[in-house]
Amino acid sequence: MNKKFAIIIGGCGHRDGSEIHETTMTMLAIEEHGATYDMYAPDRNQYHVLNHLTGESMNEQRNLLVEAARIARGNIRPLEEFDINKYDAVIFPGGFGVAKNFFTYALDGVNCQVYPDIENIISITYKAGKPLGALCISPVLLTKVLGDITITIGNDETTAQHITALGGHNINTATGEVIIDKTHKIYSTPCYMLPTDVKGIHECAYNLISAMLDNM
Repeated sequence: MNKKFAIIIGGCGHRDGSEIHETTMTMLAIEEHGATYDMYAPDRNQYHVLNHLTGESMNEQRNLLVEAARIARGNIRPLEEFDINKYDAVIFPGGFGVAKNFFTYALDGVNCQVYPDIENIISITYKAGKPLGALCISPVLLTKVLGDITITIGNDETTAQHITALGGHNINTATGEVIIDKTHKIYSTPCYMLPTDVKGIHECAYNLISAMLDNM
């Protein structure tokens, strides 16, 4: 029986939403392994909108679900429709928007708060005993919710210290490597937390999906 993943994203673009390369390479990796996926996003406004050429703030509001639909080509559902019983695993791609729209890490550091809709998805997936995958900055999100888990965010010293402060354990990795916490069924890979290119992102996503499927 083919395994089915849920991919959780929000917004479109690494500065204020989900990272496009990480999301699309996750989609590709799932298909390459003969599995399938559905995509979900919160139906609420994103924290802010940034000009991806200049990094400057734009005086407008955008909806996380509407913007995420750009990546999903419209084939995406509001997070409130998520049903863990339909899926074998859940994946969180990265992007700086995760640290703004899924939890407030970009603003508050270790004192961050997780948005209730996102915390609910993580909690019900974990309680159901189903694997959680996290790319780039998303392992910090899982650590904030779950605490004593082992993950990787690459080798950034400051972020690793934050992981420790949140009760988690970071293992330094290179591009393409995956850290598996078998006890808690957490799978993570660094992606753009390290200097890399699209090929490197594909390697990270491919190896992450492979590791998850090998242990399902």
